Formats: sequence, structure tokens, C-alpha cells
Amino acid sequence: MARPDFKTGVIAMTDPGGAYDYPQAVHLEVRDDNVDDYVEAAEFLNNAGFDVVSLQHEYGIFGGPAGGHITELLSRLKMPIVTTLHSVLAKPTATQHDVMQRIVDASSKIVVMSEKGRQLLSSVHDLPARKIEIIPHGIPDRPFRDTHSAKEKLGFAGKTVILTFGLLSPNKGIETMLDAMPGIIKSCPNAVYVVLGATHPNLVRQQGEAYRDGLTARVRELGIQDHVVFFNQFVEQATLLDFISMCDVYVTPYLNEAQMTSGTLAYSFGLGKAVVSTPYWHAKELLSDGHGILVPFGDAKAISGEIAALLTDDVRRHAMRKRAYAASRSMTWPETAKRYLTAFENARERIRPEKLLSIPVASAPKDYAIPKMRTGHFLSLCDSTGILQHAVHSVPDRAHGYCVDDNARALLLASALANSGEEHLPDAITARFAAFIQHAWNPDTRRFRNFMSYERRWLEESGSEDSHGRTLWALAECARNDTDPSRRRWAAALFKTALPVAEEFSSPRAWAFSLLGLDAYCALDAGDLFADRMRGRLADRLMLRFSETETADWVWFEDVLAYDNARLPQALIQTGLTTHTPRYVEVGLRSLRWLMSLQTTSSGCFRPVGSKSFGKIRRKPDAFDQQPVEASATIAACHAAWRADNGVQWLTGATRAFGWFLGQNDLQTALIDLDSGSCSDGLHPDRANENKGAESVLSYLLGLVEIRQVKRAAAIVATMPQPKLVRSDARAIAPQTAPGSRFVSIPIPAPANLIPSS
Repeated sequence: MARPDFKTGVIAMTDPGGAYDYPQAVHLEVRDDNVDDYVEAAEFLNNAGFDVVSLQHEYGIFGGPAGGHITELLSRLKMPIVTTLHSVLAKPTATQHDVMQRIVDASSKIVVMSEKGRQLLSSVHDLPARKIEIIPHGIPDRPFRDTHSAKEKLGFAGKTVILTFGLLSPNKGIETMLDAMPGIIKSCPNAVYVVLGATHPNLVRQQGEAYRDGLTARVRELGIQDHVVFFNQFVEQATLLDFISMCDVYVTPYLNEAQMTSGTLAYSFGLGKAVVSTPYWHAKELLSDGHGILVPFGDAKAISGEIAALLTDDVRRHAMRKRAYAASRSMTWPETAKRYLTAFENARERIRPEKLLSIPVASAPKDYAIPKMRTGHFLSLCDSTGILQHAVHSVPDRAHGYCVDDNARALLLASALANSGEEHLPDAITARFAAFIQHAWNPDTRRFRNFMSYERRWLEESGSEDSHGRTLWALAECARNDTDPSRRRWAAALFKTALPVAEEFSSPRAWAFSLLGLDAYCALDAGDLFADRMRGRLADRLMLRFSETETADWVWFEDVLAYDNARLPQALIQTGLTTHTPRYVEVGLRSLRWLMSLQTTSSGCFRPVGSKSFGKIRRKPDAFDQQPVEASATIAACHAAWRADNGVQWLTGATRAFGWFLGQNDLQTALIDLDSGSCSDGLHPDRANENKGAESVLSYLLGLVEIRQVKRAAAIVATMPQPKLVRSDARAIAPQTAPGSRFVSIPIPAPANLIPSS
């Protein structure tokens, strides 16, 4: 249990005419059609002193028009309510919309189990993002097993088993699956389709077992009696898990896309089953990225072909099983419980108006200890050629080879460690990154190649503008900070050779990366007039882009947000500081302030621009998928901004962005492993990405170096005598806050107090 000290209780809904022998955990029954029972339940909860009420909402559970009786209970409660919505309707009736609106208004937090649910709450009910939590459907935490022992236990030894389970009703698409069976049997003669579950009680009340009788008649018509087994029963969880364990393929052939959550799908996915499903909302999210197979609604031929192909290809089926099992580990009941506990605690927070001071809630990140520098996983990705791009989980993936982008990041890390008081990388490792970059240089095109296969074959003559700019940046930092004098001279020479082509670039990020490189190079060789002129030209191009694009509500350099966003303001701020050009610094700070407003949730955690937003014109960014590269860039940009104006908000921003790695994020999930220094490739709506590739670990380690520098600098500033504040206007005594900011009763901290101790 996540918190065994918690005391909980249950109020059970009872359907008309029902009488049940509830366990001791049930404190009270509510007859769904009796309004007085709802009122009595509210009184009981208030008098019993419960801290939080967790409402599980599904259509059909509660009485009254559109289940409206439940609002009689909610409106009387004196404690916060966290409501979990098992369904969210895209097109509710007027009555359904009204009832749901009253439920969400009464709730402190709304939990949905998928990103689609969040989108619908936002679009249909105009619910602010800060009120919504995505917590996936929980699953039992069971080991990954083969099917043999479960088949023997249940009497299906020697059979190939396809399974569907759940309450039977016409919208489940069982008929389609029955029609698919003849084709499956041709490819796999020992296949058996097992349908586990009683008929839906509402259907039984209306028409008895007519629907089930129709299914069995269809089986006879198709002549597949020996290949279909119906179990008309409810089963205990242990038995249910045995049935799932024995199946070779699990299928959900539902007929309607408007299925927000499927517990049957979640359970089967979590036990590592190969799943074939129609593309209802939950399945589309859960089975993406090769975690399952989607087939069109009502298409028996497609279902037949896909299942037959899986059943006759053990290698493919087993690989799919392993991917599903690995991806589901963040959905286990213990992990789900932790996230619910966080939601409950957040719901309990209260603001006391009598203690208000002018500090926004979001300005106080949670404290944390800065991790030690661990490079074990990073080094495991390196070989004699350089650093491999990707990993499958933590295992280096040779299939995708190398790229100059990641080797440039690795050279940046080596240079940063050499200049930060940290333990240096082994010289032989740094030399490999330098050798890769040297080999990437193509004198014929005057550009760096980017992608190389594992067999050391270049896959292109010229890489992207962005990869060229990032490589310039790495070369300049190497020229300034590397521990080896000969390598410093090499880096400076190659930087000078590769710089001129940057003038032809049109990518703002390529300009920004090149500017960051020029900042380092010009500090090393102030007499290089060409480099100095190039720095001015690229900075002015960013300024021109900003002036052409900026509006009152879009304070940015482009009409879209993409990756490594914070590097653009960082480049202008650093260029402005070193060239003493205030207008560069002002635009850099203004654009970064706007970006940080988008990247900070109301609860105070860092939420980088999600990759699903990339390319969307002037749109509020999507929350997912969140990438480590954004956190790393933001830490560095906030550090530069703090050097420019000493604002507390920049220290806070850097601290918050690094906290994202440690679990101060939307899912309250750490992305790093403290022992190996590995970092997950991103944050999905319901879990962390299990893969741990080069870009991610390098982003984390570069961010770690940066936050340690921020900490040291802030500690030094904190020991200096502070000037007295003599101005009398309000802006001199309170930090600026965005319109509509909420405030919390905390004292204004000195900069050092915002940086956690290691």
C-alpha cells in the first residue's frame, strides 16, 4: 500500500431492487433512485470528518435525469472532492452537459484516465488545465509469464486462445469477432475464442438473455461451435487474471470510438498481452508506438487477418508482449495510488486570505537535493565511434547508429565538466566525440553531415542547419574549455572553417546555437573581426524575426513553438551581455518571461512545450509529450537571465525546470535514475518513456552541470552585502506578477534560499 496509515471508507451505490452483502469497508448504501439517500450520505461524510471525497463517476450509476441526483450529495459536502470520470462525452445532451458542469464545478480536482478525456473537458466544459489530472487506469502488478500453466489450470492446454472479457452488450462488437473466426481457424486450426463475462445487468432486466442467445445462434450458423466458449459469469480477480494469463491474443472489437476508458484493455495490456483492438479513444492512446494493433470498426476481415498473423508469428507476438508489459509499469496499482494521493493532497490545500503577500503560488518550487554527477549510463552508450543515438530501455540501440547532434552535445558536456569543477570525462572518450565531429565535416559542401549508420556509413552529404549550428557551439566551447591544448587548437580552427556558411542559414535555432558558439569563441579570440561581425548579423536577424512576429499575446520569434525553445532567448541574452547591447538583453528577457509563463503550471511545476504542439500556428502548447531537452535549455536560459537582471524569478525558473527531472512534473514521476545517471526519453500523458537515449541523458547531465553552477553563484551572491531599497513605488518592493496570478502567504526569499542544498 502507498499509505497504510490512511483510513478509508466506501459509500456504495445500490441499483433498484438490489440487495447485496457488502464488506465491512462499506459504511453506507445509497439507493440510486432515492434522493433522500444522497442527502443522508452527505451528512454522514460531513459528520465523520473525512478529509477528501473521491467520487467515481460513470453514466448509469446515479439516479435522476443524466445521473443528476449525485449533485445533491456533492453540493452539501464540506470537504474537497476529487472526481474520477470514467467517461467524458464529446456531444452530451443539454441535460448531461448541465449535470456534468455541476459535478466539475463542485470538484477540486477532476481525474481522467487519458489525454482524450483532458481534451474533451477543456473543449466541451471549458475546464482549466490546472484542475485536471491524468491518472491511467490501474493494473495489478504481476510478473511477465508465458501462457502454459494458466492454460493447463483452466482446461485449455494445447489450444491457442483469443480472449475477450467484460459485461456483454451489443456495443462490444462480439459479433464482428465471431465473423472473423472462420478465417483465423484456417490459419490456426487449434484457435479458441473465449468470451468471459455475464450479460450486462441492464440488458438482462430489459430483455433477459436474448442477446446472448443470439450470439450462440450465430456461432452455430458459422459452424464454429468447437472454437468458441462463452463463460456467463462474474469472476473473482484471481480467476480473471488466470484467464488473461492464458490468452495468446486479447481482443476488444468495440463498435464505437467514444470509449474513454477500458479496464479490460488496461488489465490485458498490463499483463503483457498482444492486443488487437478497434480504434476507440483509449485503445488509440494505449496501443500506439507498436504496443498493439488497431483495426477498423466492424471489419471482420481485418480482425481475422491481424489475429491470424500474430498467432502464426511467435517472434513478433512475443516482442509486442514485451513492449506492452514494459510500457505498463507506470500503471500498476502502487504507482496509480501514489498519483491519487498527490491529487488528494493538492485538493486539500487551502489559501488563507489574511496572510496574502505579493508572491505567486508558482514562484515557490518544492525543495529537493541536487543529485551527484553519475555518468555510468552515458558512458554505456559510447563506443569506439562516438555516442549511439538511441536505447531500448537502457540498452544501446545499434540499429539507428549515430548523429553529429548527439556527439556535439557530448563534446559540450565534456567541455562543461572541464570548466565547472566537476570530475572530467576520460580523455579518450572526449577524443572520440571530437573525432566524430572531424569526420562529419564535409569540405565539399562546407557543412557537417549528421546521421551515420552503425556500419559507419554517412547517410547524407549535409545535415540540418540546426545540427551545424549546434556543432559550432560545441567546437567553440571545446576551444575555450577543453583540458587538452592540442584539442583546443583543433576546435578553434574547425570552428573558423565551418562558421561562414552559418550566414546562409534561415533557421532561428541554427542562429541561436551559432550565437552561443560565437559567445564562447569571441571570448577566446576577441580580435577575430569576422566572427564579431557574424555575431552581430545573427543577433540582428533574431531581433528582426521577433519584431515581425510579436503581438500582445504572442511574444516570440516564430509563429510556432518547437524544440529547444529557450535557446533563442538565451542566445540573445548572452550576446547582449557580452557585447553590451541592452536591446538584445531586453528582448531575450521579455521572450523568456513569456515562454516561462507557458511552461509553468498553476500548481508550480515545470511543463515544457509538448512535442505534439510542434508546428501548430500560434496555438497554446499541448502538455505532451514532454522532452528533457526543453528542461535543460530552460535551466541554461534562466541562468543567463539571472546574470542579466538578478531577478529571483529566474533562479526559481531554473530550480523548477531541473525539478522536472526529479519528479516535480505533471505525473509526479522521476525521469532519472540516481545511481546510473540515466534519463527517460520523455513524459507521455500517462507514463514516462521507458527508453533512455543519448539526447535525454545528455540533456539531463548538461542541466545538472548548469544547476550546480547556478547554486554556487547564488550562494556567493547571498553572502554579499545587499543594498537597501530606497524607492517608494510599489514596483520596487514587490515582484511583478502576471494578471490573474494567485498569491500565497510565504515570505519573499533571498536568492540563495531558492536553491536546494545538495
